[in-house]
Amino acid sequence: MTWIKICGTTNLEDARAAVEAGADAVGFVFAPSPRRISPKDAGKIIAELPQKIEKVGVFGNQRPEIIRETVKSAGLTAVQLHGDDNRELAEQLARRQHTGCRFRIIPVFAMRRLFDLATSGSELIEFADGIDTILLDSNAPGQRGGTGETWDWTLGRMLRRCFRPHMRMIVAGGLAPANVAEAIRTLQPWGVDVCSGVERTPGSKDHEKLKAFVGAVRGSEERSG
Repeated sequence: MTWIKICGTTNLEDARAAVEAGADAVGFVFAPSPRRISPKDAGKIIAELPQKIEKVGVFGNQRPEIIRETVKSAGLTAVQLHGDDNRELAEQLARRQHTGCRFRIIPVFAMRRLFDLATSGSELIEFADGIDTILLDSNAPGQRGGTGETWDWTLGRMLRRCFRPHMRMIVAGGLAPANVAEAIRTLQPWGVDVCSGVERTPGSKDHEKLKAFVGAVRGSEERSG
């Protein structure tokens, strides 16, 4: 089944609604954003969520030690890296993983940058052991996620050339109940990540849209099966 993450969570009511709708993960933004939340407040929400739900922290240009401390204090199970040097940061975090505090590392790549790499014939982007998931986003200039902007999904096969075949791909950027099925049909990603497409206002989720989004994902799987 397609992995589903609901990002930009700021309160327990919305987190529970995402879980009840059938999401696999909830995301908490620790980078500058109207959806930003403190590690302390995120930890309070996470403590109330089922263990099976993945808890993803979204970071942008924070230092490795800050990220690791936030993982520990908030109870995160994964980190999503939107920074300018996210590949290097991902490598640093992967090399310093501790047995007692391991978490999934998800570097984020802007579609525009990958398109330039794919068309220039650059070598594959390699990662340290333990990094097997990447996220492709539209990344509007000056903004890191939650922009509501889509990108040309037909370029997906070309963008895959930048990575090893085993790399799991999460798609983000402008997804909503009305278009997520098309994105899945076109790209066949491992996972999808939604934020503004299921909101009333930044940081406040529309619970009916949450249900509709998850329903659209699961419906696309039934049709393809």
